[in-house]
Amino acid sequence: MNLALFDLDHTLLPIDSDYEWGQFLCRVGAVDAAEFARRNDAFFAQYQAATLDPVEYLEFALGTLAAFEPERLAALQQQFMTEVIEPAIRPAARALLQKHLDAGDLVAIVTATNHFVTAPIAKAFGIEHLIAAMPEIVDGRITGRLHGTPTQGQGKIAHTKAWLEGMGKTLEHFDAVYFYSDSHNDLPLLSIVTHPVATNPNAALTTHATAQGWPLLHLFND
Repeated sequence: MNLALFDLDHTLLPIDSDYEWGQFLCRVGAVDAAEFARRNDAFFAQYQAATLDPVEYLEFALGTLAAFEPERLAALQQQFMTEVIEPAIRPAARALLQKHLDAGDLVAIVTATNHFVTAPIAKAFGIEHLIAAMPEIVDGRITGRLHGTPTQGQGKIAHTKAWLEGMGKTLEHFDAVYFYSDSHNDLPLLSIVTHPVATNPNAALTTHATAQGWPLLHLFND
């Protein structure tokens, strides 16, 4: 059996679901648009520059979720999927996932974006296993705090290994381990798998992948 791991934003999706969720909340009037957009844009710029404090950002995002009743959150989540995510899912991404599923590989999405935003996206792709930043939930409500540690950078390695250990497996259990990502922020995990694939790579990852002889895959050039 092989293991196939996938980043989500700009890898399987041609958009950043985390950023787009914030834009969506502003557009539908669920948050103070000017203030939220200012902070969200600043965090997004930090992410692109690899200077983001993941806990600070996640607790900003999760704090926004905590302001809503669960029923309202569920309705917003469904509207977001219908209006933003489903139109962005491309056949090439589905086909790549299906290739690994048809081969009998164990497939998982490993993303720094929080579980609330990404769980329905993984379901839409038909992927059972999702490794994502977990919100703390108390009495059925998101508190605004992060549960555990971020799933970013080195955190993707730790969370992936913990997920595998829960199934009695390690990375060494598999004949081949693939990881598809667009970002240099994922170099820690890309560097320890047997088959790193720079997928829709940003400039920094393109340079690194080319130097290392890693394959470059462009899913969204159509």
